[in-house]
Amino acid sequence: MRQVLIVEDEQCIRDVLAELFDVAGSAVDTAGTLDEAKAALARHAYDLIVTDIRLGGKRDGGLQVMAASGLLSPDAAVIVLTAFPDADNRHASLRLGATHFLEKPVDLSTIAGLAASAGVASALVPATTLPSARPEAPTLH
Repeated sequence: MRQVLIVEDEQCIRDVLAELFDVAGSAVDTAGTLDEAKAALARHAYDLIVTDIRLGGKRDGGLQVMAASGLLSPDAAVIVLTAFPDADNRHASLRLGATHFLEKPVDLSTIAGLAASAGVASALVPATTLPSARPEAPTLH
């Protein structure tokens, strides 16, 4: 079971992203605030985290999510979304472990493709089309 965390303060965006990853083989948690995200990270290790940079008016809320995820879900792929791209946030995100930094609006197929490269299925990229996460063991004859 792949664990996905969506951290977004805009309800409509959070709902769309949760629906994108609500597929067989995945469990999706959502958070609308930094505190909710930290609580979720304390409960589970995640395979994929999609977070907005600004949460509830906090300019660095998403950066704090990434800092916490680096400690609590160090192997997670992290996709950062922002409507306010700037070099400082980009560099800070990458230093904190973001694997991708995307400017809103972003096409869902882009997010699904990046998630697939991390082994996480979505409604747009089903698990049956994902590359195998680990190579098959050789068969002895």
